[in-house]
Amino acid sequence: MNQRPKATKRGKVILAVFMTAFVVYCAVLFKIQIIDSETYKIEGQAVSVRTLKVEGPRGEILDRNGRPFVTNRQGNAIVFDAAVFPPTSEQEKRNSIVFALINLFEGSKVEWHDDLPIKLAKDGKTFYFDKEATDAELRRMREDILGLNNYATAQNCMDDMIRLFKLEEYTPAQARKLCSVFYELKRIEFNVSSPYTFADDVPIGLVAKIKENNAFFLGVDVDIVSYREYSDGELLPHVLGRVGLISAEEYAQAKEDGKDYPMNAVIGKEGIESAMEEYLRGTSGVKTVTTDSDGGLKSEYTVEPKQGSTVVLTIDSNLQRIARDALSEGLAALREGLVDPAGAIVIEDVNNGELLASYSYPGYDISTFYEDYDELKDDKNSPLWNRSFLSTYSPGSTMKPCTATAALEEGAIDLDTYFYCSRTYDYLGTEFQCLQPHASPYLNVVSAINESCNIFFYNVAQRINIETINSYAAIFGLGSKTGVELPEATGILDSPEYRASLGQEWRPGFTLQNAIGNGGSMFSPIQLVNYCATIANGGTRYRPHLVRTVKSADYSETKLDNSAQVVLETGISEQTLSTVREGMALVGSVGYCSEAFRGLPVKAAAKTGTSQVDREINDMTVTTNNGFLITYAPAENPQIAICIAAEGAGSGSSLAPIAAAVYDYYFTEMGSYSSLQNENEILK
Repeated sequence: MNQRPKATKRGKVILAVFMTAFVVYCAVLFKIQIIDSETYKIEGQAVSVRTLKVEGPRGEILDRNGRPFVTNRQGNAIVFDAAVFPPTSEQEKRNSIVFALINLFEGSKVEWHDDLPIKLAKDGKTFYFDKEATDAELRRMREDILGLNNYATAQNCMDDMIRLFKLEEYTPAQARKLCSVFYELKRIEFNVSSPYTFADDVPIGLVAKIKENNAFFLGVDVDIVSYREYSDGELLPHVLGRVGLISAEEYAQAKEDGKDYPMNAVIGKEGIESAMEEYLRGTSGVKTVTTDSDGGLKSEYTVEPKQGSTVVLTIDSNLQRIARDALSEGLAALREGLVDPAGAIVIEDVNNGELLASYSYPGYDISTFYEDYDELKDDKNSPLWNRSFLSTYSPGSTMKPCTATAALEEGAIDLDTYFYCSRTYDYLGTEFQCLQPHASPYLNVVSAINESCNIFFYNVAQRINIETINSYAAIFGLGSKTGVELPEATGILDSPEYRASLGQEWRPGFTLQNAIGNGGSMFSPIQLVNYCATIANGGTRYRPHLVRTVKSADYSETKLDNSAQVVLETGISEQTLSTVREGMALVGSVGYCSEAFRGLPVKAAAKTGTSQVDREINDMTVTTNNGFLITYAPAENPQIAICIAAEGAGSGSSLAPIAAAVYDYYFTEMGSYSSLQNENEILK
């Protein structure tokens, strides 16, 4: 009973002490901030400090001799700063700022990022999903971001966003543009550490207009960022590839892989930019932004962002230019009827698998990819398609060295085996033909390769089966991916099993057709050049590769040394390969390529090929020829191999002048790579 008054008294004492301290604190604070504010005020005193993560510049991409393919330049990006941009509670204010900004850009004919996967129909009222949008992208829009059902239409999505963003007073066209911005703010979870980029590479005049009206354009800021710069955007587009904003699927995959990408990251989308993303991507830095008592902003890097590593390619830019021009001009001159010229050229160092040049025609300018995209994707000649790696063709007579190798190795024929060519070959009631002229109707394997005699190889096919032919094709890497860094086609080895997978019956004549490269087997140009290189170097199959080395940005450290990689020592005898090379050497010296190769500083070996393909042209089925050439030089001591594929060309021999232009430059003006590399040891 006596304890209660004592506790109450103690509590009152404690409360009195606390209240006294609080009053003193408030008095001091009032004196500092109000009475003595001028005394304590320091110009530029920070009232808020925040940090932003800043992506480091991407690494450069160089040719084998250090010449730049892709570098960086600085430009202006218009970004929204969440610390100053009006909050969602002031949506009408947001709307007026963004609407004025869009009008300013469109009035100046400057593009801004409009990536909303919803389009407005020509009637100006109806909305539909962009046909380029992926199912995953639309699913994320409907369910994850807007919280709608998975069957919501484009109109449903727009109606929801118009309500959410209070856009009822705007026209459908205006509302759609505004929704494009505000939807993106939701998608990237816009906040102080995740700014939104409204436009990239903005002209300085437009930047000045925004800065002049910064009191109105609250939170609309200018950021100096790095952009990719191409030495020649048309030189190597399919290999270099492009960069772009990370997609929802890419972001989700990166997160799953433990990669720390912001939602507005710029990543490699295709080509080397994508394949070497882990090296090219810069290291993020931290920028501290301080707002002082006068409202002024000051920013500085507390952690400097670092540029990504430098990727050195095996490609020689000068040789690439020669190959591109020779192919483009050569194919244009070979146009056959209604077929537009198209094709590819690939050049490989036969002694290590390095790809020295690769060009797909028609090409495009990677530096204007986004501006030209609509036109490029609708072009019936598919300029975006990398024919060097992704197209597969029936190889025509370029298959004959492989068939000859199989027959020689299996003992089915030898140098003394001769077959008589009567120009026709009857097999189970079907007549096969040979239309090539011959010095003598009796041919052995060397003369048959040189003169491309079908009848000789029909006879050979009777002594070996399709399984044997395919086993040697597989040894040469035909019908399988080569392992190059970029996406590539697998190809096809024709067989009873393959035909069965198509619901077709295997016919005995298919073996004969495949022996001369006119069956169902399909190979890519990169497979064909690697096959040619394997014959040339004596039977070692290398992995073709485009990346020579990866260096740190300051070249002080080697991140990757991509030296020659042997895929297979074929074990094919030197006697067999020398016999095949003898026939190919005759093609270059006295055969179908001799006229084009005459006068070259070295002797070149080759094998031509022609195959037929049906095309749909102007609603008609037209049978046209594809031409092929595999070649290497020098014939006696091979250094490089070339494959040229031409859609709609008359014959493989018509491609020889293209190869001749490459050889003339390589062996006359370029010299050997060993002498060139002494000047560029840093890139090794």
